[in-house]
Amino acid sequence: MGVPFEALLPYGIVLVMFGVSGVGLSKLRHMQNGGKRPRYAIDQWDRVMMDRDRRLTGYLRGQTDRVAAPAGFEVNNPWRVEERYF
Repeated sequence: MGVPFEALLPYGIVLVMFGVSGVGLSKLRHMQNGGKRPRYAIDQWDRVMMDRDRRLTGYLRGQTDRVAAPAGFEVNNPWRVEERYF
């Protein structure tokens, strides 16, 4: 006895929507990384270097080959300082 194809339509729709959302999230993550592959097992050194790259280029995964830092980088301190109460 055959199964009517109308009974399989909801399963097909759900499968297609899972595929579309997976591809969309993958593309979004790819765009957020500046077109680079995602990084895994990021340790403290990698976080420091990624923060430095973000301060230099404006992008978390951006890198530059310029020898001199851009103007304003000398006052761009990554340390968070407490607010003073006077």
